[in-house]
Amino acid sequence: MKYHGNKRILVIEDDNHIAEGLKLNLSLQGYDVVIAKDGISGLHEWKEWKPNLVVLDIMLPGIDGLSVLQNIRLEDERIPILILSAKAEAHDKIKGLSCGVDDYLSKPFNLEEFLLRVERLLVRASWVSREEDAAVQTGDLPSGIYKFGDNLIDFEKSTGICRTGKVSLTEQEIKLLKLFITNAGKTLSRRKILEIGWGYTGNVSTRTVDNFVARFRKYFEADSKKPKYFKSIRLVGYVFENDS
Repeated sequence: MKYHGNKRILVIEDDNHIAEGLKLNLSLQGYDVVIAKDGISGLHEWKEWKPNLVVLDIMLPGIDGLSVLQNIRLEDERIPILILSAKAEAHDKIKGLSCGVDDYLSKPFNLEEFLLRVERLLVRASWVSREEDAAVQTGDLPSGIYKFGDNLIDFEKSTGICRTGKVSLTEQEIKLLKLFITNAGKTLSRRKILEIGWGYTGNVSTRTVDNFVARFRKYFEADSKKPKYFKSIRLVGYVFENDS
């Protein structure tokens, strides 16, 4: 048995039998394991505990697994995430991959295969970390800059350059801008934006999303009443379009 001490794995799984089985077998391999039974507690544990890897079910109570995945990816593009799901069709796997999952294993699964996939994901993550450390030393890290029209967003510095000059962007503004940009051309409902961006569940009545979009239009649109980039979709939500 290999020992993987200090590597933390978060298991987000509502089936108690599966969750406890995974915890037992991962613990036997030397991993530290925490279980979350739903999407909301899973996001909380991810933020507070800072695991090295996430094992994620899709069909969860409250926030579904894909929304959890997208929420994490708005803040961390590097943490390895393995979906473990009964949804085994090709389009389910494609959807997971398009949302940023690193690996996808269908239930029922072979335990030895699962443990090997976990190990390989953690090994690959360590390679990326070492490469990034080297890049920092040589100054070769990407700039983290996104341009649309005459606008520019610097995600590393949390600033925007727009027609009115330079603006400082809050952490939540950066998060929502990433959500819109990574889904450019796709209509996002208010409910889905709230789910991914804030972790809200159910039919929440709030103008939070509308207020943020109004702010983005003020920053980045030449005419906020005739938006070119942050467009409304009547009775649905919003879509970000970059025709630059």
